[in-house]
Amino acid sequence: MYICVAVIIWGSISAATSAVKSYGQLLAIRAILGMIEAVFFPGAIYFLSAWYTKRELGKRIAGLYIAQRVGNAFGGLFAAAIFQLNGTHGIAGWQWLFVIEGSATVGIGTVCACIMPEFPHNSRILSQVEHDLAVWRNESEAGAAEGTERESTLRGFGKALSGPKLLLLIFCNMLSQAQGSIANYFPTLVASLHYSSTVSLLLTAPPYILAGPVYYGIMFYSDRRNTVYPIILAYISIAISMYIIPIATTNISAHYFSIIILPFTPVGPQILLYKTINLRLARPVSKRAAASALVNAIGGTSNIWASYLYYAPPHFYAAFGTLMGCALLFAATITFCRWLILRENKRLDSGDPEQIAKVIKGGVTEEMVYLNWRYGMY
Repeated sequence: MYICVAVIIWGSISAATSAVKSYGQLLAIRAILGMIEAVFFPGAIYFLSAWYTKRELGKRIAGLYIAQRVGNAFGGLFAAAIFQLNGTHGIAGWQWLFVIEGSATVGIGTVCACIMPEFPHNSRILSQVEHDLAVWRNESEAGAAEGTERESTLRGFGKALSGPKLLLLIFCNMLSQAQGSIANYFPTLVASLHYSSTVSLLLTAPPYILAGPVYYGIMFYSDRRNTVYPIILAYISIAISMYIIPIATTNISAHYFSIIILPFTPVGPQILLYKTINLRLARPVSKRAAASALVNAIGGTSNIWASYLYYAPPHFYAAFGTLMGCALLFAATITFCRWLILRENKRLDSGDPEQIAKVIKGGVTEEMVYLNWRYGMY
C-alpha cells in the first residue's frame, strides 16, 4: 500500500509542477518530487523479492525495468503530441505535459491501491493454503520469510554495511548508473545528429522499445542458468564498443547505431545487481530492505556528476571517455566481488566450524547454513 500512496503523491506533485513561476520554485518542487520518488523503486524491488524465488525474481525485475523503458519510449512520443496543445486555454505545452502525465499517474496509483496485494505473510487475497505456500517458498530457500523475524530496521541497516560485499555492489551500481546517465541525455545525443526537435523526440523511441525484449531475454537466461557474472561482463564489453564509435567517427548511421544500443547496455547490469542483492543478502529481511535502499540511493548519486559530462557534440569526448573508464572499473570490481563470493562458498563447503563461523559473521544466518544455502550466480 505504501508504494501506491507514494505513486499518488508523486503524481500530484508532478502535476503541480505546471504551476511553478520561478527557478527557485522549480528546484524546490523537484527536490520534494525526488524524495517521494525515492520510495518507489527500492520498495518495488523489495516487494518482488518477498514473493518470488531465485529462479523467478530476475524476470519480474526485468518486467519492472521494461515498464520503465516503455514509459521512456512513449514519453518522447507523448511529449511530441502534448506539445501540440501549446497555447490551448492559455496553457503552455510544457505545463500540459506535467498536468496530463501527473493526473494519469494519480489515477493509476489509486487503481493499484485497490488491487495490489501486501506481503505473503499478511496478504488478504490469499487462502490459508496459498498463504502457507507463499511463505514456505521463501523460507525453504533462505531460512526465513517476511513477518517471521523481529530484527529492527536500524539493526538491519547496520548489518547491511558491516561487510565488504554490499559496499562493492553499491560501488558497482554507482559505476553502472553513471553509464546509465546516458538515458537522461538521450534527446541531447539524438539532437546532435541535427534533426528537428520533433524528429529527435521520435528517434528516442526505438532504443527503448528494443530494450524490452533484451532485458527479458537476459533475465530469462539468468534465472534459468542461475548466473549473472558472465552476462554482466558481456554487457560491459558491448558498452565499451559502443562508446568507441561516437568518439572515433562522425558518420550519422554509426552514431545512431551506437545511440540505439547504449541506453540499455548499462541498465542490464543494474537489473542483475538488484537481483544479486535481494538473493545474496536475503536475511535478515531488514538487512535486505536496507541494502536495496542503499544501493538505489547511493548509486543514484553518480547521476549528479555525470550530468556535467555531456558537452562538445558530436563526439562527446568527456562523456564517452569517462563512461568507458567506469565500465572498465566496473568489470574489475565485479570480478573482485566474485572472488570474495567463491571464497565464502569454499568456507561453507569445507565443513570446518571455524570457517563456517567466519561466513556467519559476514551475514549468513545459521538457518541458511542448515538449509545448505550457497552464494550463487557468480
